[in-house]
Amino acid sequence: MIVIKDHAEFESYLGQELGISDWHTITQEQINEFADATLDHQWIHTDEEKAKSMGPFGGTIAHGYLTVSLLPYFWHQIADVQNLKMQINYGVENIKFGQAVLVNSRVRLKAKLANIINLRGITKATIGVEMEIEGQKKSAYTGEVVFLYHFNS
Repeated sequence: MIVIKDHAEFESYLGQELGISDWHTITQEQINEFADATLDHQWIHTDEEKAKSMGPFGGTIAHGYLTVSLLPYFWHQIADVQNLKMQINYGVENIKFGQAVLVNSRVRLKAKLANIINLRGITKATIGVEMEIEGQKKSAYTGEVVFLYHFNS
C-alpha cells in the first residue's frame, strides 16, 4: 500500500502503477443484496437454477455495477491518502466491461495514476483501473475513476 500525504507526493506517481488490491470473492449473497439495494433482480443475477439451466454462463453473474461499486473498497487497499479535510468521488469514466464475473469468482483491482491536476488547492486525481478476474485473460472492466482530494495543507 502506498501512503500519500499531499498533492506533490501524489503527483510524483503520475504515469505509474499504484498497486494491486487483495482478491475478493463475489458471492451469491453479495449479488442478491446488491439486487435488493438496486431493485435489479434480473434472473441472470439472482435465479441460480434458471441461470444454470438457461443462462449462457452456466450460473449467475455479478451485476456490472456491483463490480464498479467495489472501486472505493479496492482503492483503499491500494492507497492510504492521508492529511485530508475531505475526499469526494467525482466520477467514473470510460468504463468498458470485458467479461462477466461469475458467482464465486475472485476479483481484484489494479490502479495507475493516469492524470493529476491541482485545481486551486484541490487535487483532482484520475486513476486508471482494471478489475481482474482470477484465472481469466480478459478483465471484468477497465476505465477511470476520478477523486477530488482536499488536503489540509
